[in-house]
Amino acid sequence: MPVQLLPETPSQTAGPYVHIGLALAAAGNPPRPEEIWNQMAKADAPGERILLIGHVYDGNGHLVRDSFLEFWQADHAGVYDPVFDTEKPFNCFGRTATTFDAGEWTLNTVKPGVVSNAAGVPMAPHINLSLFARGINIHLHTRLYFADEPEANAQCPVLNLIEQPQRRETLLAHPCEVNGQRAYRFDIRIQGEGETVFFDF
Repeated sequence: MPVQLLPETPSQTAGPYVHIGLALAAAGNPPRPEEIWNQMAKADAPGERILLIGHVYDGNGHLVRDSFLEFWQADHAGVYDPVFDTEKPFNCFGRTATTFDAGEWTLNTVKPGVVSNAAGVPMAPHINLSLFARGINIHLHTRLYFADEPEANAQCPVLNLIEQPQRRETLLAHPCEVNGQRAYRFDIRIQGEGETVFFDF
């Protein structure tokens, strides 16, 4: 029996309404009982608790104040758990959005452990990230690595696919401190000077 090829589904921008359905807190709506949001790690989650913060900039260097982000990462031991459960101390999937005023996004999580690729080669600790925003037809995929993991980053098979060292720098989150909590800043630049490396999946 011949294989039937289906046509590609038409794409459209996320538009200003993605927050109403997926980022209720950002839109000023009450949360659902089992909301997937920016608290991936509870207080009793094993591993190093960290806060991620950042901005999203367009090609003109202006803040994108209505972007929506999704994160997928391994836990502190380098294990992915596909089951989301609000009762668990840590979930591997989370969402957040930039604020309409300051244009900053935040995510509470744990620093991920080492995961190996399909060939069994260890990759540096990283978090997978998808970015949605008005004006973007197909959401953008990238990765967040940690600047304080220089040895692991230098050996990472994915980072080494990026030939220019200055381009690799766009994937590094840098340590900082926010209200006494260990944090990392990761700013995303959609276009222009210092454009973040995006992956074609």
